[in-house]
Amino acid sequence: MTMLRPAIMLLLLLTLITGGLYPLVTTALGQWWFNAQAKGSLIEQAGEIRGSRLIGQAFSEAKYFQGRPSATAEAPYNPMASGGSNLAGSNPELDKQVQERVAALRAANPQATPTVPVELVTASASGLDYGISPQAAAWQIPRVARARQLSVEQLAQLVAQNTQTPMPGFIGQPVVNVVQLNLALDALQK
Repeated sequence: MTMLRPAIMLLLLLTLITGGLYPLVTTALGQWWFNAQAKGSLIEQAGEIRGSRLIGQAFSEAKYFQGRPSATAEAPYNPMASGGSNLAGSNPELDKQVQERVAALRAANPQATPTVPVELVTASASGLDYGISPQAAAWQIPRVARARQLSVEQLAQLVAQNTQTPMPGFIGQPVVNVVQLNLALDALQK
């Protein structure tokens, strides 16, 4: 019994520290140092929450830039059902979906170059990607310019303003946050 008591006391102490104290301290520090990120990186306009900087949204109208296709269940960009299509590169169904997406994008944007950026026709692993490359956004500029009756130069400047470059440039690729770009586009025309 004398050996059992210290083991039980140590178990209780470590449970209190790792199961209670440590989570409380890390949560408090996260709320203090990274308040916006801890609350979901929410985008707020005029007191209204419009989305998150980290989760894409479905935009289907011609006047909006579109992100990567989403293969989440029930509805596109459903954060409760995050996941990819799980279709292998050799699957004929994937080829069919890509060909349909390419045809739809070319029909909606006939002024753009015939080569559609691959990220606009393939779903991501999470189905929730918020960003696309600046090249994919630039490919969509003629369609959005025509739908909104704006100049290509205005939209190119707006895309450049909404392009996020990684802090040390060699770590990652620049990305355009589609949700923020579309909100900036709406604000431009108010």
